Order: sequence, then C-alpha cells, then structure tokens
Amino acid sequence: MRFRLGTIAVAAAFAAAVGAARADEVKVALIRGLTGPLEAYAKQTEAGFRLGLEYATKGTMAVDGKTIVIVTKDDQGKPDLAKSALTEAFEDDGADIAVGTTSSPATIAMLPVAEEHKKILIVEPAVADQITGDKWNRYIFRTARNSSQDAISNAIAIGAPGVNIAVLGVDNAFGHDGVAAFKAALAKTGATLVAEEYAPANTTDFTGVGQRLFDALKDKPGKKLIWTVWAGATNPLDKLADLGPERYGVGFAGAGNILPILAQYKRFPGLEGAAYYYYAIPKNPANDWLVAEHEKRFHAPPDFFTAGGFAAAEALVTALDKAKSTDAEKLIPVMEGMEFDTPKGKMIFRKEDHQALQSMYAFKIKVDPNVAWAIPELTREIKIEDMDIPIRNKR
Repeated sequence: MRFRLGTIAVAAAFAAAVGAARADEVKVALIRGLTGPLEAYAKQTEAGFRLGLEYATKGTMAVDGKTIVIVTKDDQGKPDLAKSALTEAFEDDGADIAVGTTSSPATIAMLPVAEEHKKILIVEPAVADQITGDKWNRYIFRTARNSSQDAISNAIAIGAPGVNIAVLGVDNAFGHDGVAAFKAALAKTGATLVAEEYAPANTTDFTGVGQRLFDALKDKPGKKLIWTVWAGATNPLDKLADLGPERYGVGFAGAGNILPILAQYKRFPGLEGAAYYYYAIPKNPANDWLVAEHEKRFHAPPDFFTAGGFAAAEALVTALDKAKSTDAEKLIPVMEGMEFDTPKGKMIFRKEDHQALQSMYAFKIKVDPNVAWAIPELTREIKIEDMDIPIRNKR
C-alpha cells in the first residue's frame, strides 16, 4: 500500500511539473470553438492572435525575457466544454493567462473559472454584454467589442426620424443583448423600433419569422428596414430577401461581417450599417503590417476576427511588458485604463468593467464585379467619444 501511494504521489508530482510553466516561459491558453458553426471565427481569431504576438514582440515571440508558449483548446462552442477546457489549462497545463472564447454562452461559462483560479482571461471574440456586465469579475478583460458597441454604432449609422425598423436577433445571449442595446440606442435617434423577433442560430427556414417582420412594417409610413443581430453560418438577410420584402416597401440594414457573408451582401448595393472591422478601412502601422503579412501568407486579406485576435495579442504583450509579471494582482492595475495599439487603432480598457473602448465604422455597401464580396465603404468613423457605452457591471 505504501508503495502504491508513493507511486501515485510521484506520478502526480511529475504531471504537475510537466504542466507548470518554466521560469523562462509565459504559458497562454487559447480557447476557441474550432468545431461547430463558429469554426471560421475561431480560425480567424487564432491566426490573428499568432500574427499579433509576432508583431507585438517584433518577431521574438518573447516578452520580458520570457518565451510565449501557446496551449490551444477546442471547446466546440459548448459551455460545459469551455469551462472544463479553461480549468484544465490552468490546473493541468499550468497556463498563466488565457484568451477566448468564440461563443458568448461558452465564454460566460468560463468567467467564474478565471475568478476561482485568480488568473486573467482576455475575452476575444465573444460579444454579449453580460460578459463585462452582470456576469463579469475583476479578472476579465475584453478586447472584443461588446453588443452595446455593435448596437450603438449601428443605431448611429441608420437611425433617424421617420425610419421604422424591425429587428431579427439570434436566440442566445449575444442576440438578446444586442437587441436590448440597439433598442436603447435607437430611441435617441428619432427612429422607431416596431418589432423584434428571435430565431435559433441553426435556423435555415426564415419564412415564418420573415412574414411577421414584414407584417409589422408594411403599413408604416416612411423608410422601412430590417436589421439583424446574428452569428452563424447562415446569413438571414439573404434568406429574407428571397421572400420578396420589396412587395411591402421593406429594405435592409446590416452590421459588418466576415468576407464570406459579405459576398452575400452583393445583392444589397447601398445597404448601410456599422462594422467592427474591414481590412481596407483603418489606416495605421499595425493594420498595414497585418494586411501585408496575411495576404503574403494566406493569399487573402485578414478578416473580421483576425483583427480581434491580433488586438488580444497586442493587449497581452503590452500588459506583460508593463507589469513584468503574470500575477493577476500586478496585471490588473496595469491593465485598467491601459491603452494599446491594434489594427483598428487605439483601444483602451475601461477601468470600471475592463471593456475595450474602440472605434467602429459606419459604411455603405458598394458592389464591384471584380471583387468577390461586397465592399463596406467608410462613410464615417464612429469614434470612442461618439458612443456612450453603458456600464452594466453591478459589482
């Protein structure tokens, strides 16, 4: 019995030694939903994160004299797997800090794990307001935009007196938070919200929900638009357009999206909205480098979430370089109010809720037959000071 207990103790000690970060390393866990409907988002985030580390460290992949080691986990977009993946990363792999994850429900499941282990989690690319709102804790910092930033920027871009808008949201935390924020922001523009509908992320038939939206708008005077808060493989605007909204004088507005979805926007010339990122819009050294390197290595421009992963990497390196430590108690005071460069320009972690404040971009869709996707042409940069982003943190 003594021999068996001794063997178990030695094995446990060996496992701990293997998992722990060496003194000359910083272990970073990258959690993403590589399997499932948000696979494209996850791949872009990882590509951007690795490129961002390279850029921020000037090619050394080291900060404060320590080599950055990335441990990757696939949560498949499932909250229970996300929670266990982050726990495993901290307890078994010895991760010092974590970045992730792709879906909002999965990210919400991870928040208490960071608090329990007293380690920093940089949220990218999940968007739901709850993450830096009522589910937040002091170990959470988010480089991704939140639902309010999406919604307020789109309300600024399309809202005006005489405009009637019906909203379709995906039926999860991301969709409900987005619609709530949009409603609040739209009320300040003079536009009228006449209806809101929700559908599951895996919806392919939008006939019923589409007809309800059309019926809500058809008898309204003035401009009539449908705006969506959506994440997933299916583009609801494309499906709704197949149902003949022009019969009712109904048009569309839309938030920015990844390039494969923008390809479907080619049927909507003149469509207006606001975007988090489009590679040709920002003009700064980080974006110039990202675009050039991404096109050289992948033979395509960087996409929506590539920029997000890059921003998370820049935040990570900036914080570690300033704090000279991976200890959360040393990182938190450094990161609160911290400014850092990204492909979108300057971001700032707001002290109250650790949300990254950042510019957004109002656009109008231009169709060029020589470009595979619709082009969101900049009509206005919506700057940090232009958006009154609510602080939803109750702590």
